Amino acid sequence: METQRPRHIDLGVNVDHVATVRQARRTTEPDPVIAAALAEQGGADGITFHLREDRRHIQDRDVELLMQTVRVRTNFELACADEVLSICCRLKPDWALLVPESREEVTTEGGLDVAGDNGRIRDAVARIRDAGILTSLFLDPEPKQIDAAIAMGVDAVELHTGPYAVADRHRVDTELQRLTQVGHQITAAGLRLHAGHGLTYHNVRAVAVIEGIAELNIGHSIVSRAVMVGMKEAVAEMRRILDQCSVAVGG
Repeated sequence: METQRPRHIDLGVNVDHVATVRQARRTTEPDPVIAAALAEQGGADGITFHLREDRRHIQDRDVELLMQTVRVRTNFELACADEVLSICCRLKPDWALLVPESREEVTTEGGLDVAGDNGRIRDAVARIRDAGILTSLFLDPEPKQIDAAIAMGVDAVELHTGPYAVADRHRVDTELQRLTQVGHQITAAGLRLHAGHGLTYHNVRAVAVIEGIAELNIGHSIVSRAVMVGMKEAVAEMRRILDQCSVAVGG
């Protein structure tokens, strides 16, 4: 009997928080472009960057240079804003991740409301698809939102793991169950299953072993660790954790 090969879980490293530190002083360092190169050396499978309308961290210059220098997959995170959509479609990253965006929030606080879409998300997906870019939607683990995403014909869904990440011990199993159930809903429809938000070195394992998980996107925890040990080593540490989870699942 053939031994089952372990599956590989892709690690996407979000470099937004490197830019956040830089923008705190409006200077030139630390540079998220250099951070992305070091993340690649540490074993990242992809680099994620969010060009917000208010440009609070990642700047247009960063996106241009990242698209020129990143050798692994590029994941352009954006809202359904015409200006940023135009930049994304011109630069043609490997993936575009549509997210909700509010200027009042510190970071993305929830998933898109695809089920209640008035056409704006659908139009954005169509523009991205026409540009030849793979499309993912950032969604809460709610079946009706997943159904709407499936009907929209996107390539992947990235599940919002924030509620799991902040859950106390009485809620954590419930949140994991929600992620697992809608994860099956996503993969059964033939979509790629991604997850992210609030994942750390301490809580990532339970999500990584969910059946069908293909990619995890992690930013703040890796950048925080990088302050202590450097970006390459911080990414390598997370890569080792995911590889251990891959072996556990693959048998």
